[in-house]
Amino acid sequence: MGIPVYHARMQIPVVAALPFPLAFDEEPETATVVEGGGLAMRAGPLTDLFVDPAGGDPVVNAPRLLGTPTGDFTFAARVEVEFSADFDAGVLAVYSSPTCWAKLCFEFSPQREAMVVSVVTDGLSDDANAMVVDGSTVWLRISRSGGTFAFHSSVDGARWSFVRHFALGATGPVQVGFIAQSPRGDGVLATFSDITWTTQPALDLRDGS
Repeated sequence: MGIPVYHARMQIPVVAALPFPLAFDEEPETATVVEGGGLAMRAGPLTDLFVDPAGGDPVVNAPRLLGTPTGDFTFAARVEVEFSADFDAGVLAVYSSPTCWAKLCFEFSPQREAMVVSVVTDGLSDDANAMVVDGSTVWLRISRSGGTFAFHSSVDGARWSFVRHFALGATGPVQVGFIAQSPRGDGVLATFSDITWTTQPALDLRDGS
């Protein structure tokens, strides 16, 4: 029997590594449970999560599978993306509302390079490139300590590079989870595997641990 494919209106996939239920805030084309307890999620065409600081309406149609944690945590996953178009990405995200969120992206640049990119949105989005990655896979990590969050990335899942440290102006519960996006393309498949969750934050943000 093959691995089941879940359409958002039919059934929500269970990610066993996470200690809370997930729900689609925006539906993907498909979400597939993959071997080992991971998740493959396909975004449709022209999907994004961005509030352009230069103006215009927020774009908030990227598929999002989110849940609500409690307390401090560290959340990590190996992310693989079938890159094709500019800004295709697989994402780990912190989400409060359409104009209050942050995302850590494994993203395809206009220069045809795979990159780690972060965006923090508190009313308007910023956009910051972190590092170029050789290949189509990287590890991403989000950590929360009290009211602050930290983003890290890793090429091997063992030694972590600091990306950024920030706070969000969220007034209610904050969700975390997975996003796939294809702002300029016909859609993209992002696969999240080796998913881990602990109730401890990163102790030193800059020592590689």
